[in-house]
Amino acid sequence: MADRIPITRTISIDPSEIEETFVRGTGPGGQNVNKVSSAVQLRFDLLNSPSIPEAMKRRVAAIAGKRLTKDGVIVLTANTHRDQPMNRTEAQARLVALLAEGAHVPKPRVATRPTLASKKRRLEGKSIRSTVKQLRNVRPESE
Repeated sequence: MADRIPITRTISIDPSEIEETFVRGTGPGGQNVNKVSSAVQLRFDLLNSPSIPEAMKRRVAAIAGKRLTKDGVIVLTANTHRDQPMNRTEAQARLVALLAEGAHVPKPRVATRPTLASKKRRLEGKSIRSTVKQLRNVRPESE
C-alpha cells in the first residue's frame, strides 16, 4: 500500500481515493501529441472522503468553484508538460494545494470603530482639499 498524501500536519488522504485517467493533451508536442496520452485528469471524491473533516469539505467546496461537480467530485486536468509523470505530479500538487487552502480556518473579523483622531485627520484632509478646489475657482476681478 502506498503512503498517505499529507495535506496538513494532521490531515492526509489515501492515494486510493484519487482516480487518475490519462487523456490526449493539447499544446506543444508536434505529431507526438496525437499519439500519446500525456495529460492527466485527476478525480477526487470530496463529499465521500473519510479523510477530510466536514467543515473542511464545505470550505474546499466553496474554493473549488467550477472544478467541483454536482456529485461532489473535484476534477483537475494537468496538461502543461509533455511528460505524463510530470503532469501527474502537477495534478496531485494542485489537489494538495487546494485541500491545504481549505484546511486553513479563516480568522473571524472583529468590527471596530474609527478612533477620534482618525476622524479628525479625515476631516482635516477634506477641508484642505476643499480649500484647494475653491482656490481654483477664484477669478480675477476685471477693471
